[in-house]
Amino acid sequence: MKNYSRLDRINELLRREIADLLERMDFHLDNCLVTVSEVVASPDLRHAKVYISILGGKQMSQKEKVLHFMETHRHHLQTKIAKDIIMKYTPVLEFVIDDSIEKGDRVLSIISEMEKEQK
Repeated sequence: MKNYSRLDRINELLRREIADLLERMDFHLDNCLVTVSEVVASPDLRHAKVYISILGGKQMSQKEKVLHFMETHRHHLQTKIAKDIIMKYTPVLEFVIDDSIEKGDRVLSIISEMEKEQK
């Protein structure tokens, strides 16, 4: 059994809270799913990077729309977090596009193509 540190538990709590808040907000993109893949808070809990995955959105303009939406609603999200989670400091959120799922999907499709060619 893994022993999670306090920071790991806070990161997971923030990830769940932000994902829940985004689900309740009225934000829709055509043929896209926006998820919070990870939150990494600084050790002093004053800042946190929020990694956002966009599934199905191939166009760069959709990624820019998501980042713009997140940045314009950052203060609202931070205020809700401060109300819902009791912490000494509410971290300032910084949003980053996480394209690791997209890269992994591309690797899997390349492997699949290579397997088809070998048959």
